[in-house]
Amino acid sequence: MALKQPPCDLLTPLEAQRPADMAPSEWRLRLELAACYHVFDAMGWTELVFNHITLRVPGTPDTFLINPFGLNYNEVTARNLVRIHLDGVPAESTPHSVNRAGFVIHSAIHGARADAHCVMHIHTTAGIAVACKRGGLGHDDFYGAELFGDVAYHDFEGITVHEGEGPRLAASLGDKRIMILRNHGLLGTGASVFNAFRWMWTLQRACEVQVMADSLRGANIPLSDPIRLACARDATAFEPREQLERMLFWSVLRKAAFDPLSLL
Repeated sequence: MALKQPPCDLLTPLEAQRPADMAPSEWRLRLELAACYHVFDAMGWTELVFNHITLRVPGTPDTFLINPFGLNYNEVTARNLVRIHLDGVPAESTPHSVNRAGFVIHSAIHGARADAHCVMHIHTTAGIAVACKRGGLGHDDFYGAELFGDVAYHDFEGITVHEGEGPRLAASLGDKRIMILRNHGLLGTGASVFNAFRWMWTLQRACEVQVMADSLRGANIPLSDPIRLACARDATAFEPREQLERMLFWSVLRKAAFDPLSLL
């Protein structure tokens, strides 16, 4: 499915604000990640100062960017993001600390999956509600069907502050794009913040629809596996690649009357 409308990039004017000692590629990704935190804030996917979105630093596969612990999502900027190694050691001088739970989850996924450049974790009400259901996510609605065959599950082990859980998290995810942490929340991965956001949005919408549908009287209408597979296939058929994802991402910021200068 071809898309004709070009994406609107709100960050290009900020590229000139790059610190002199930072590579252009890292600065650009810092801008994108900081913008993603503001997207999540606009969507209401925040949990006070908890949860995380991380992004691998180009050229250094063993380091990634994460939010400073204690800041609201709308306070995250390109400059205050923290770059850390997979072992949790800061890769730069910073006055900020990092939430250990975020390090354990995200370092495990970044370390195990070379294609998971961006990792997202949220605690939305609908997401946790579905994570608490024995049957997990259903695939009998428009959004759930798009995710058919691409959802992994990880059993709850308590607060994720123990590094020993990391390998089990990675093993549970396997080669899937998204994972439901049972009794806990949602996790998504992608090749970029735009790609990961598109699938996290789809997952969140599927959870919201499921919670609402299950609250109504009467049985849900089941979909057949061939229909689910067709939906999942068609959901990835948009061309050119990542244009839809960028359109969705920028649309959230435009609707929120976002000020790009807030990222500096």
